[in-house]
Amino acid sequence: MTTILVDADGCSVINETIAIAKEYRFPCILLCDTAHEMHRDGAETITVSKGADAVDFVLVNRIKKGDIIVTQDYGLAAMALAKQGFPLDQNGRWFTNENIDQLLAARHKAQKIRRAGGRLRGPKKRTTEQTEAFVVSLRKLCDTVPTI
Repeated sequence: MTTILVDADGCSVINETIAIAKEYRFPCILLCDTAHEMHRDGAETITVSKGADAVDFVLVNRIKKGDIIVTQDYGLAAMALAKQGFPLDQNGRWFTNENIDQLLAARHKAQKIRRAGGRLRGPKKRTTEQTEAFVVSLRKLCDTVPTI
């Protein structure tokens, strides 16, 4: 059975994800560190100690083929793809084998700029349209996963 795993630290679509998981009768697991500890009805919460990528490693170890992963972390998305999971971000973009290399390269380039003292713009304020796009995309993925 498909499980929805959420990289919950800083995730803006937790409530929407839980609601859709209930709708499809998929288990939903929120993974967070002790700085972001949370509990929501309708989801299991796994809290791990703080540390660089601690949540990511626990989450990756739980992925089974066909699971859905909600994350904005490109590295985690790449590992999810390697385990035949279906990652998507909080705006509803699906991470695929076709787009992950380009996204990782852009992330690497941005890291190089920041390390050299450069500044990049942060994300724009989240919009209702982004949340709506996420809901549509997650439902579409949930409809597709059992047949993949």
